[in-house]
Amino acid sequence: MTLYLTRRPRLRPTLRLRLTLLNGILLIGAGAILVLLAWLLVRDALRPTDELLPGTTVVLADGRTLDAGQWQRQLVDTASRELLAKGLVALLAISAVAVAGAYAVAGRALRPLYQVTSTARRLGEATLDQRIGYSGADDEVAELAKTFDAMLDRIAGAFEAQKRFVANASHELRTPLAVMRTEIDVTLSDDEADVAEFRRMATVVRDASERANGLVDALLVLARSEAQAGRRLGRKSECDLADGTANALSAVRREVERIKLRVETALEPAPVVGDPGLLDRLAGNLIENAVRYNHLHGRLWVRTGSDGHESWLVVGNTGFEVDQADVPGLFEPFRRGGRERTGARGSGLGLSIVRAVCDAHGGSVRVIAQPGGGLEVTVTLPAAAVTPVVSASAAVTTDVLPRIAADVKAD
Repeated sequence: MTLYLTRRPRLRPTLRLRLTLLNGILLIGAGAILVLLAWLLVRDALRPTDELLPGTTVVLADGRTLDAGQWQRQLVDTASRELLAKGLVALLAISAVAVAGAYAVAGRALRPLYQVTSTARRLGEATLDQRIGYSGADDEVAELAKTFDAMLDRIAGAFEAQKRFVANASHELRTPLAVMRTEIDVTLSDDEADVAEFRRMATVVRDASERANGLVDALLVLARSEAQAGRRLGRKSECDLADGTANALSAVRREVERIKLRVETALEPAPVVGDPGLLDRLAGNLIENAVRYNHLHGRLWVRTGSDGHESWLVVGNTGFEVDQADVPGLFEPFRRGGRERTGARGSGLGLSIVRAVCDAHGGSVRVIAQPGGGLEVTVTLPAAAVTPVVSASAAVTTDVLPRIAADVKAD
């Protein structure tokens, strides 16, 4: 037999009760001090015989004759007793009314907090549209209610972004799987299919599987980068952005030659401290996008450099025109060239990974839409000579950057 010992919940006074008790204690204390001061003032003020000669007598209304000093003592004692008795009764009555009023006022003042609590209890994935909507006085409680509503807006936006991400990821993964299944079913249902037909089917299935595998790899890199955003990187070592950029340019050389791009490079040393794998993927994604969304006989320019405090990587390309207002949307997952899930080029995660990697390394991303078409992306990271910033926001801004002076040489 197993006995489970549970601890009794400790009774704690509510905030409303504590405010009421505090107000009551302060009021009763202040009233008691006033009664005491009044009692002391009365005892000091009632001294009419101090100016009379010793031995002076006083004839009372009932005919008695008393010494003036004795009569004064009786007068002071009677006045003091009446003052204390009536003062204490008045103090108790006023305190009772004040405590009741303080309880009511505290309840009214804390009503928005009850609204916050009830709203938080009702919140769920299907009720994220509910808000407090406080319309009272502009005080601290109103500020709390507005802050809570703003937090709910951010949470709702995050949920919507997550839903879109899951839906888009499902769509992207379902497309190559559907292609593979369709090709297999069609080929197997054809009784006259020969070796050539099976080879064609195998080629299509291989291409579709490579696309699915690339998408999964990109999702893993994105998750890994976002998991380290604002925290300490799991792996740190000194590396050079120029080396990763040179390797990325070598990887796309065949595609560059195919579409006859003119490549201009100025790869100066750009030392940084971070995860080499993520930084190589950052440079690779930028250059792959610059090649993928370029046009025949276009241009591709790449620059790296450092000033001792910051290191930068600039990748620019020609291509179709992009509105500067649409630039932030390019960094959303599954957005290709500002268009959601259109075409079959890439997974739509390249720039999302770039922003996540920059955020994990305490850097920033800035983008300029070129007047004749194309983009110029500038990634700025803390240089290796300074202490790396581990918590930063890689905000995507659209302001025009000052050009980084560098000698550009043909590749």
